[in-house]
Amino acid sequence: MDLDKLVAIDVHVHVEADQHGHFSMDDELLTAASKYFKGDPYHPTVPQIAEDYRAKDMAAVVFTVDTEAATGQPTLSSEEIADLAAEHPDVLIPFGSVDPARGRSGVRLARRLVEQHGVRGFKFHPSLQDFLPNDHRVYPLYEEIQALGVPALFHTGQTGIGAGLPGGRGIKLRYSDPMLLDDVCADFPDLTVIMAHPSVPWQDSAISIATHKANAYIDLSGWSPKYFPPQLVRAANTLLKEKVLFGSDYPLLTPERWIRDFEALEIRDEVRPLIMKQNAIRALGLDRA
Repeated sequence: MDLDKLVAIDVHVHVEADQHGHFSMDDELLTAASKYFKGDPYHPTVPQIAEDYRAKDMAAVVFTVDTEAATGQPTLSSEEIADLAAEHPDVLIPFGSVDPARGRSGVRLARRLVEQHGVRGFKFHPSLQDFLPNDHRVYPLYEEIQALGVPALFHTGQTGIGAGLPGGRGIKLRYSDPMLLDDVCADFPDLTVIMAHPSVPWQDSAISIATHKANAYIDLSGWSPKYFPPQLVRAANTLLKEKVLFGSDYPLLTPERWIRDFEALEIRDEVRPLIMKQNAIRALGLDRA
């Protein structure tokens, strides 16, 4: 990957469909998410994502979310996603997903994904996977990821998955309170933790954690920048200018829409390239690749 040629690195890109016609969520959840984000359903495969981002001169961190234990929906293969991403190393950075419910087998899977399939990090969605991030039963998995030297990306705050459905389809928002990740950051100081999304309604907590913990970052995906909480914009422009990362939430929110609204924010000229690319290079360890 030629980092100099990239205009941006999108650290939050979902793979919702595989080469075999399988989807990461059932129809009800996919439809509810599209309605929440006010977009047309679009479920590109890994090669289609690569083609799209190559045309934009951007790189993308791609992943699925392993939710089989909580939802019953068979998970897309992180191995297949990583292997397909390896065919497009100029634009794709594969992350894996391991459901903490897998226990010891999940720990072994994490190492296999990194060592045999080139995975560069891991994605967690505590609300959708139905676990508390600071549950010590998950700590062996964090220990393995820390030892592997790759980051962990956690969904935080409100989620469009299940939004508007009865009971939110049983998805509990409190599992995505970023303050639960403060324990993880403290107990695993060598693990890079990326808190995904503006963490509404816990934005101040996320800002405090990213300020206090050297290993904590915030990605700005999942919300159009015109809706960012004002305290997040202030922090991104000042004390957290090296701790926030561009992310879209593609395909639910496109980079074009996100960037258009981001350009309207009062962000300092010297800060914009940090958010769009430079901070991600450091957080993802791309400068060590």
